[in-house]
Formats: sequence, structure tokens, C-alpha cells
Amino acid sequence: MEVQAVGEYGRSTCILCKNCSMIFHLIIDCRLLTLVLTMIHSFLFFFKSTVKAVLLPVCQEVIMPFKIDSSFKNLKDHFSNILHVPSDVLQLRCAGNILKNYETLLKYGVKPQDIVQVDIYSTLPDLYPIKRLHRLSASQIIIVKVQTAIDQYQHVAVEMIKTDFHKPFLGGFRHKLTGIEYHNAGTQTVPKKIPEKDNIFCRDTQTVFLRKKLQQTTNTTSTQMTKIGVYVSNMTDKLITPGKYFTAEEYHAQRLNAEFPDLFWRQEQLEYINRTFCGAERKVALCELLEKETQIIASIGRYRHIAYLANQEAIIQTFLNKCSAPKTWRRADGKIIEMETQFIIRARELQNIYKCIMLKNLSQDERLDVLLTLKHTVKEHECKLTQEILELIDREVDLMMRGVKNDNLEGLRKRIATLFFHYIKTPLFNAEVARHLKVPPDPLKFYKKIYFCYSCQLYLPSTEFAISSTAHRIYRCRNCISLDNETRKRESFLKYKYLLKRLYYSEVNYEDDSKIAFLIQLQDIQYLVENIWATQSALSAWNDLNDLVLVRWDKAVEWSPWNCILLTKDEAAAHLKLTSIEVGYDPLFIHKIKHKHILAKNYFSQIPVLASFIVDDPEIGAIRQKYQEDTSPKIIEPQLPSP
Repeated sequence: MEVQAVGEYGRSTCILCKNCSMIFHLIIDCRLLTLVLTMIHSFLFFFKSTVKAVLLPVCQEVIMPFKIDSSFKNLKDHFSNILHVPSDVLQLRCAGNILKNYETLLKYGVKPQDIVQVDIYSTLPDLYPIKRLHRLSASQIIIVKVQTAIDQYQHVAVEMIKTDFHKPFLGGFRHKLTGIEYHNAGTQTVPKKIPEKDNIFCRDTQTVFLRKKLQQTTNTTSTQMTKIGVYVSNMTDKLITPGKYFTAEEYHAQRLNAEFPDLFWRQEQLEYINRTFCGAERKVALCELLEKETQIIASIGRYRHIAYLANQEAIIQTFLNKCSAPKTWRRADGKIIEMETQFIIRARELQNIYKCIMLKNLSQDERLDVLLTLKHTVKEHECKLTQEILELIDREVDLMMRGVKNDNLEGLRKRIATLFFHYIKTPLFNAEVARHLKVPPDPLKFYKKIYFCYSCQLYLPSTEFAISSTAHRIYRCRNCISLDNETRKRESFLKYKYLLKRLYYSEVNYEDDSKIAFLIQLQDIQYLVENIWATQSALSAWNDLNDLVLVRWDKAVEWSPWNCILLTKDEAAAHLKLTSIEVGYDPLFIHKIKHKHILAKNYFSQIPVLASFIVDDPEIGAIRQKYQEDTSPKIIEPQLPSP
């Protein structure tokens, strides 16, 4: 039914009532229009009820008006359209009863203006699942009591449509006192929504590929030369000579070495300041050098601490691997035999528990299993250490049950790991670890190898002292010598260390039980290279220590300071191929080398005496084994399946 009203304010049309076949044209006053529309709407909604449809299994509620005399087939068709599910697949259920297509709400005793709940689900959820509806305009019907006259009231059914559509402002005014806005007009119809498009591609969303290309541009220059009629002064010219060529790998290696601060440049800077400045300028330069030196010392300390933290866990894992490694030996036919004792198996079990303790990102149940295994393992022995570990385990479990975050438990877990590592290093609990400890369990075995450091006032094992072959007594340990070198002398033994390593490698390959080469220390190598050989090759006078090696003068005799020669790597390879020294070299050159040997023998006169005391020394054997290359063939036998 369409109702039109024409009054002093114009013509009005009711657009909510177009389902009726009758058309009434009423010319009435606009003040009566509200009452007429209310009565018509009440008549239309009198035979409707509110249906609350619940979509299963998403549990979404959809509220809508529905005629009580309409069949459920219409309700199915409505939801089949919005859910995109065939109507014969949808099933309706109300109060536990399956609703059929030809039934109505009147059959189930539903009265007009009542609210009834209907469950909707799919009989084929795998093929046609019911999904949640998005941006659904839910509606609801309420009953409003309207006063029509004095002591006369009428109940009117009003349908409320909830939508997120914002009506456009088409003009109006705002009251200055109350602030209420009055609109001249508005729209009732919700605009059509633009469907969302999927799989939209454009050029801007593609992956960007970056390409880097270097280009050397040409640079044209010109110079004015002296010629007839033109004189050009050369007083400001500079003579440029090409330097040593180095590859890109060497360049990056130099940059990497330059990033780590080095203190041994101080001597050069100090000599430059003393040679260049004087008076107040010299004091200012020395103060700047001292400030820069202080910053570099602090930076070195930070780098050392970072390196210590990074290597600490690796050192612990290496120690545990040594304890749990099986005993091996080689048979006469070349096969390797491995044997595991009960102590090795025990050490491997403790190592696995320690690895589990150090694991990160474990769930709460996994962490509790690890702590339970640790608790049963530690309970086997009763002492103060195990009691403290058990208390920390109980504390962590209690905090985990209270919901404490993992970040707040890092300190407690680190204490548990540290105490358990002390538990592993105790020979009473792990018998295999006694063979790998620096301090043996029996103090009598360690008594003869203890020495006193006069600098740090500590009693330390003999391995902590760097004894020169020319020394008569032991005064300072390695740490004190290194600290004194950093603060005063600032001497770098890095190149001499590489030179000593190359000497070890060459001597191990001879396999003639040479001992003197393994008694040489860094200070001895420095004296031998600088004072005896003048830091240069005996043949070509090449002075780069990175290219020099100390090899035997007579390869049939054991290496010693009086049976060696400093050569480059290529010269050393050619020297070792000589069958006779007298044939390969000039007599004058041989006389020069023997003179250097006499000087070295006078300075290192104590080395033969020291070497005579070394009989199957385990430290010398460890050095040999460290620098020996394993070139023996390895036999790998396939493992046959057990019957």
C-alpha cells in the first residue's frame, strides 16, 4: 500500500509499504500523517514474530522478522541465498524438533510478536560448510506503546534495521542553544556495496630485484711540459713510485686486522712526537696520545670479555666431548678399535643432561621433564652441592607454576647449569673426568710441578710459566708477562708465533724424535731472528716475516739454533731438495752461515742440557700430536644388520 499525503508543506510518500495491491490517495494535513503511518505499520506487523536464527557451528545469531503463517521453505530459501548453500542441504531445528518445509510457526504455538530461536546447520558440512556472515545488517522488531488520545494507548510493532551505513548530510541547520542538528532530508535506501576483488595484480606489488654495477668513468687530464719557448718549474712536483701489489683478499685481510685495536703502535707514535715537537706542543701531543691509548685499552678489554663469553660455552662442550669420547687404538692391520667403559657411558649421560639444560625455547612440559631427570640424577649422592642443586630445581618449578616469564628465569637457570657443571667435574660423581682435569685428584702428584710467581704472588702449575731456554730461575707467570708487555714494552709476538708454528709443522714431519725445536719459546725465536739472522733471509735479504721460515741447515741432523737457516718459503723448498750443502752453496756463504751457528750455540748453550732431561715427556708428545698431520689410510667397515 502506497500512501501519499499533500499538505501545506508539500507531498510525502511512505516507501516502506509497497506490498499491498490497493492504493489510497489521501489529501490530508501533514500533522495527521504520523498517526496514519503508525496505524498502517501496526496492521502489517501484527502477524509477524521475531526469529533468532543461530548458524551452527559458527554460533552466529541473525535476528529477522518472519510471518507466523509462512512456511519454513521461505526461511530456507532466504538463508540459502545469503549463505550460498543449497536449500535442500540446510536443516532447521527448533527446541529439538526438525522443522519441515511445509510447516509454519503456528503449528508450534508461536504467537505474533513472540521471539523464537531456530538452529540452522548443514547436513553436508564437508561439501557445504556454513561460514560466518560478515557485515550483516541485523534487524529486530520491538513493540512501542503509543498514546493516541486521552487514556487511549495503542501497541505498534517497529522494525529496527542495524547498519553501519552513514547517511549523507544533504543540508539543514543546527540550533545555537541546544546544539541539535536538523536535517532537511535524508536517504532510506542503503547504497549498493562494491564487491571485493581478489587476486588483483599491478606493477607496484611485484618483487623488486636490485642490481649493483660498478662503472669506471674516464677522467681526461692534461699536463704542461717544458719545451722550447716554455719553462715550467718543477719545484712543487712530487716523485711517486709504485708500491707493492696486493690482491683483494689481502686487502680485506688488512682491513679486518685494522678493526681490532692494537696497542703496539705507541712506540712509533712516541718516537714521532719526540722527534717532531718540543716544549708545550710536545706535552699536548703526549696528553692526546695518552687519552687515545686509554680508550684503546678499554676497547680491548671489552673485546676480550665478549670473546671470553663467546668461547666459554665452546670450551665447556669440548671438555665434555673429551670426557665422553671412547678409547681408541689402531691394530696392526690399520683398523681402529673403540671401547667404551662404564665411566665413559656415565660421562656421556651427564653430557646429554647438560645439553638438555642449556636448550632454549622449550615448552613448560619439556622443561619440567628435563628438571625431573636432573633431579633423579643428582639425588644419587648427598652433599652440599647436590642439596643446593635440588633447592634451585624446586625453586624454578615453583616459579614456573606461578606463571613467571622465561626471561626472568634466565639467572636461575644459569646457576643450575653452572652448579651441574661443577657436579660433572667432580671425580666422585664422574670418574672419567679425573683424566682430563688440570689439577689431579691426588695432590702429591701435583706437588712437584707447583711454582711461585713473584709478581702476582700466586702458586701456579708449571704450565702457566713461559720459561726461556736461557733462563736460570722462574720469576713471573705468563699472565704477568703479558700484562707487563701491554703496559710497558708493547711488543707484538704474533709474527714470531706463526714462525714457531711453521717450525713445529716442519719438524713433526721428519719423525726423528727431535726435541730441541719443541723447547724453543717465542722470546728465543725473537732473539734468533733479530740478533742472529738480522730479520732477513740469508740468501735474498727478504725481510717480511710472513714469508720466512726456519729450516734445518743439514736436514740429516736434528734442528737446533746452530743447525738452522732463515729463508723464504720458496728458498726453503729448494734448499731441502739439495743432496749436498758443499755442492749447492759457495764456500764463502757456508763460512758465513757457520759463523752465525757459533753465535747461536754460545747463546743457547743450556738447550742440550735441557734436552737430555726430556725422556718421553707427555707435553712434548702432546705438541707433536697437535701439529702432526694424519695421513694414514682409514678403513671403514659397513655395519651388518643384527640377526
